[in-house]
Amino acid sequence: MEIEAETAPAPVVEEAPREMTLKTAIQDVLRKAIVHDGVVRGLREVVRLLDRRQALLCILAKNCDEPAYRKLVEALCDLREIPLLKVEDNHELGQWVGLCKVDREGNARKVVRCSCVAIKDFGEGSEAYSFLEAHIRREEQ
Repeated sequence: MEIEAETAPAPVVEEAPREMTLKTAIQDVLRKAIVHDGVVRGLREVVRLLDRRQALLCILAKNCDEPAYRKLVEALCDLREIPLLKVEDNHELGQWVGLCKVDREGNARKVVRCSCVAIKDFGEGSEAYSFLEAHIRREEQ
């Protein structure tokens, strides 16, 4: 006995292309770098990576509590000629690098602040990476 079942093709859900801003580019680049194990968090690990000249990019939160922390990271980036980007909030940066719990609805809970992140491997290239690279080149000029 043969039963024929009609199968409907799966609906194709297309994401609306969002406008690329510096914030969204950083989020996308961090997401890809995390997948490729290329993100380092915390002062000790970031300073070690900066000192060895292995970091490709450093991201620092502007609302960092300790001014000496900020000066150290800025000085090392300047000395080693590593690009430095600054973001507004350390809670956001912590969420972007995965220092939080995600509930069933997809909302971030228990976000841990992160004042500094270094990227040692971007993974594969993307539109966000190109946008970030162009932004860094404009900043240097």
